[in-house]
Amino acid sequence: MSMIGQFARVTPAEFDRALDDPEWAFKLVMGRMEAEAGQAAEPAADRCLDVDKAWDALGFLLRRAAFPVEIVYGEEDVPAADDWGYGPPRYLTPERVRVAAEALAEISGADLTAGVGPEDLALAAVYPSIVWERGEPLDYVREHYDALRPFFRAAADQGDAVLVWLG
Repeated sequence: MSMIGQFARVTPAEFDRALDDPEWAFKLVMGRMEAEAGQAAEPAADRCLDVDKAWDALGFLLRRAAFPVEIVYGEEDVPAADDWGYGPPRYLTPERVRVAAEALAEISGADLTAGVGPEDLALAAVYPSIVWERGEPLDYVREHYDALRPFFRAAADQGDAVLVWLG
């Protein structure tokens, strides 16, 4: 089974409830994911986004760029949450989402991957390492990064928090 990076935007009221009732949050997010599945919406319009198996490469590249927010893994645990796939969800507050959106606006996908090749990801054992060992280009990672930018911009513009997990 593959590990998929997942993000869900939640309003401030939903965020407060999610922290108090993570089971409710799980049902909310899974319902939204199901409703959005198969729709060809833009990332800015979606409430949920997955970055497929690019999550670890994104984390590696963002750390390399000294990104100010831990967007790939979240910054805080959702208290008392059960496993949502490969561990419990984490979150970014609306304030941290705003900081992330501003920082994402400053780094293009090309800038993020500049000077890095698949061999660098393979050497760092970035998931899924087999892809990088085969020498696959980083286009796949850039495509997911380019979806993450408007997703976070929309979340920041609407004052949303973001839940993060590996599913």
